[in-house]
Amino acid sequence: MTTLAYTLSDSRVMLRRNLKHQLRYPSMTLMLVGMPIVLLLLFVYVFGGQLGAGLGAHQGRSAYLDYVVPGLLLVTVAAAVQGTSIMSAMDMTGGIIDRFRTMAIARASVLTGHVLGSLIQTLAGMAILIGVAFGLGFRTTVGPLAWLATIGVLALFAFALIWLAVALGLAAKSVETASNSPMILVLLVFLSSGFVRTQTMPDGLRQFAEYQPFSPVVDTVRGLLTNAAVGEHAIAAIAWSVSIALAAYLWAIHLYNRRRAAEPT
Repeated sequence: MTTLAYTLSDSRVMLRRNLKHQLRYPSMTLMLVGMPIVLLLLFVYVFGGQLGAGLGAHQGRSAYLDYVVPGLLLVTVAAAVQGTSIMSAMDMTGGIIDRFRTMAIARASVLTGHVLGSLIQTLAGMAILIGVAFGLGFRTTVGPLAWLATIGVLALFAFALIWLAVALGLAAKSVETASNSPMILVLLVFLSSGFVRTQTMPDGLRQFAEYQPFSPVVDTVRGLLTNAAVGEHAIAAIAWSVSIALAAYLWAIHLYNRRRAAEPT
């Protein structure tokens, strides 16, 4: 077998291991699925009547439901990275890496297993959220190609943030620290165009919201689901995703190799 074949085979084994861990810790999965649904109900039924009044020609609670769903899909992604960071830190601090070091497995497969497992979990969480949103009255008239593009943008951004979560987990000194590090990502979703239009924000906050990575992703997803133009937003979303993924991957590999080298043999 070639090196690539070995890496793919080892990554498949690590993916299965991480999927089994997700089943062993159902509370993390419930939090991933439950928090965006609770926020959906809260924003639509508590704040939706007021916030929907400022959306232009189409106003009201139903209009705000269509507006807020893309932002909550990003909340699902941000919630998933916390579990990823925790699981990465548990591997690094729990001694399992010592066992992996004695085995002839590809180095990248350990981290790749975390990333792919979390990506599957995240996509499942987003699918459930979309199903609940449709049950509440969310509607879109776009075709299969727009849906495929939407899934592609969300999957690429989730892939980038999950690699970042892996790096944060490796950098953490403890599992407790790893659980807190990704919280800034959840905050960034709320400081974006996910819940209100950036034009309604004060100048300094508006500029920050428009140029941080979550806003172009939200605007791209919202545009794809409403048949609106997404040109500049899509370019920015893809650029942010690729940049974050590359930087986080290199950081994670560096941390993993450095901590392996520092451990006793």
